Amino acid sequence: MTWNEIIKNEEKKDYFNKLQKEIDLKYKNSVVFPNKDKIYAAFDYTAFEDVKVVILGQDPYHGANQAHGLSFSTPKDIKNPPSMKNILKEIEDDMKRVSICEDGDLIPWAKDGVLLLNTILTVEESKPKSHHKLGWETFTANIIKTISEELEGVVFILWGANAIKQEKLINTDVHHILKGVHPSPLSSYRGFFGSKVFSKTNELLKKEGKKEISW
Repeated sequence: MTWNEIIKNEEKKDYFNKLQKEIDLKYKNSVVFPNKDKIYAAFDYTAFEDVKVVILGQDPYHGANQAHGLSFSTPKDIKNPPSMKNILKEIEDDMKRVSICEDGDLIPWAKDGVLLLNTILTVEESKPKSHHKLGWETFTANIIKTISEELEGVVFILWGANAIKQEKLINTDVHHILKGVHPSPLSSYRGFFGSKVFSKTNELLKKEGKKEISW
């Protein structure tokens, strides 16, 4: 099974046809992130069978040039947003070394088996969650269900209430869930810092006989 086959299957469904029309209009009439050719970038760097970890975000960054299709990630020449700074801080504290992605570009993680997926894949400039309920949530729920059904021993990292709602889609007899507060400055001090989510993920991968992630 490949992402191409999975996405093509979704494209045949009624909800997706409506979603596609809505999104085309949004790109035509307003400023939308990421660039249209980057909407599915998360699937470009991590082959379906190579997924070891899923980090679930909410929707893309809504500032100019920040979003490039991978949750929490920004292009390397963009200043790290607050959530990314907190993620890097926790990695340094947890792993006792700086992250391999200090520049905020998480493509190396993606190539290492981390699917960086948002529940909503597009957003209007300066309007967080503006594409909520257009149909993306159905699309990403189906992606999560497919991973749960077809793969084994995947670690799902769910940060914040929005991501935690997706745990019902995951078969915990086969997979692992690590959940906690979102790394944003609004909530990071309520349990994100000190959560040791990165070392815990690697411990679970080790138990599964999989190569650990170089965070």
